Amino acid sequence: MLALSTAVLVSAAAAETLTVGLDADPPRLDPALSTAFVDRQVMNQIFDKLVDVDEKLKVVPMVAKSWKVTNGGLTYTFKLNTGIKFADGTALDAAAVKYSIERNMTLDGSARKGELASVKEVTAPDAATVVITLKNPYGPLLAVLSDRAGMIVSPAAARKAGADFANSPVGSGPFSFVSRKRQDNITLKANTAYWRGKPKLDSLVYRPFPDGDVRVANLLSGAVQVITPVDPKDIATIQKNSKLDVNTYQGLGFQGVWMNVTRPPFNNKLVRQAFSATLDRDAINKVVFLNTVKPAAGPFPPGTPAYSAAIKVQAADVAGAQKKLAQAKKAGTSFTLLTSPGAVNAQLAQLYQAMASQAGFSVKIETVEFGTLLDRADKKNYDAVMLGWSGRPDPDGNIYDFFHTGGVNNQAGYSDASIDSLLEKARAQNAMSARTASYNVALGKILDDSPYAFTYFSSNTVGAVKTLSGMRLIPDGILRFYTADLK
Repeated sequence: MLALSTAVLVSAAAAETLTVGLDADPPRLDPALSTAFVDRQVMNQIFDKLVDVDEKLKVVPMVAKSWKVTNGGLTYTFKLNTGIKFADGTALDAAAVKYSIERNMTLDGSARKGELASVKEVTAPDAATVVITLKNPYGPLLAVLSDRAGMIVSPAAARKAGADFANSPVGSGPFSFVSRKRQDNITLKANTAYWRGKPKLDSLVYRPFPDGDVRVANLLSGAVQVITPVDPKDIATIQKNSKLDVNTYQGLGFQGVWMNVTRPPFNNKLVRQAFSATLDRDAINKVVFLNTVKPAAGPFPPGTPAYSAAIKVQAADVAGAQKKLAQAKKAGTSFTLLTSPGAVNAQLAQLYQAMASQAGFSVKIETVEFGTLLDRADKKNYDAVMLGWSGRPDPDGNIYDFFHTGGVNNQAGYSDASIDSLLEKARAQNAMSARTASYNVALGKILDDSPYAFTYFSSNTVGAVKTLSGMRLIPDGILRFYTADLK
């Protein structure tokens, strides 16, 4: 286990700067526009949220010190902590919370619209009270507000910056944005007036290292003190170093391949089914991940609320894939598989390519920077794309926006009215057993339609120096540095 007590040796008077190596340069540091997991690593330091989750994924107070749910689940009344200031000196009050939620609901291009689609209105009856009224019961609301939809931005800064807010984000979190140089670093400084007390660290620096070898080399050299993720092949190397340790723990997300249903060749269901059938999930776990991940049957990892043993991992079936292609009269189908940089991604893409070729597919691999990959996926400018999801505490966050018509993360362009109805029904149900039943019915059809080939459930992996203390490890994979310290 990672001894949560790490850092480089510094004098008591020296500034404590923690440098963190990430696997990509965060594309959008705006809670409304962000669609990347790596964005959240940085934004969780800059922005406070209405609520948060703890190590057991329980929703806990943050800016909201308490709340109550009334009117048959349609009204959420939040009482706020008072005296909080944004980094620009303006007040974080109920009006700011109202502004932030409504901005997430209405901003052009907001990725939060689907998460907040059930919200009818947000009111601020006084400076310390926010009331959210729903159109219909929405069980995932609190979980949604523990992530980007609940991040509170400075209204003054957001209005002033406009479309450029992502390049100068202002929140009330334990660290404040200082600067960024694309593909090099993002620098944050401690918010010395933070309402919960000044952080022990003086600054945070995030550096992108898409190549896992480069990431671990920087940790081994002392250039960074934390890296995430750790490539499976590097875990043993870190563990052998007496100054370092690594922790691997179950995450909430899934990984796989989107197939663009809006254009050939994957506008044909049989071709999609054929590609998915070529993938040997057990081999992927063994060959690429050295048995550190779990083969995926759907979007809900084991141990999460909506996991169902009734949804089975698809077995590889090359002969079946060949029959599907023959039936579709698509033998020898060619397509381009889009991926982002990194040794693991390259190995995965090559393995997918080799597996698909056994059934007669001809696969070209194209590697692009992660931000470019997201942009192309959003615009449906691809054939197939390797893209996963970091996961959410509530199962709605792992399925609704991916497979509901028009969902912000529905990169396949998939649409089915019966799926829409089932996902909407699950949102309105309170009992998780009832929601899981709805999800299982929906998944039966989604897996048959195959807009997405689920391949594995990812783990969270963090490497760090042993002199860092107080870094919280939560299953959502977001590293919290407010209580972290370098000795």
